[in-house]
Amino acid sequence: MDEQYWSCWVSAAKSLPPNKILPYCNLAVSLEGVRMETITSKQSLLTNFTIDTISYGVQDLVYTRVFAMIVVKENYNLKDENPFEVHAFVCDSRAMARRLTFALAASFQDYSKRVKEAEEHNMGDSNGKPLRKKFAIDLRTPEEIQQDITEQETEA
Repeated sequence: MDEQYWSCWVSAAKSLPPNKILPYCNLAVSLEGVRMETITSKQSLLTNFTIDTISYGVQDLVYTRVFAMIVVKENYNLKDENPFEVHAFVCDSRAMARRLTFALAASFQDYSKRVKEAEEHNMGDSNGKPLRKKFAIDLRTPEEIQQDITEQETEA
């Protein structure tokens, strides 16, 4: 993620009204993925991102307290603009952003190992579903995508 990308987000955050307080988040990285608890003054919201939906996680090189991850939307369809969500967090320290990045990298390695072992044994998860999900980047033009959507709606 380049400096220009983050500069846009930093500028947006700095332009928030003075009384606007962004929520605190607690992140926990495990072999299963990332658990995010968003804490506001009124409530606490838990969100889980399974390891097979996280595409990328990194500590930013310029804003070293920033940890970001790209998640592939689970319910993506052709009408959506893109299948990705970017989640970025300002950590308490550079070391914390680095630890989150390393923990996620270790989770990726473990997941990769589990997928390879399951493929060797021709197995899936506990429900029999394959562990490896296939994500594809759609290289069609917007017109081709719209035509495909129209054809799907006509068939239904």
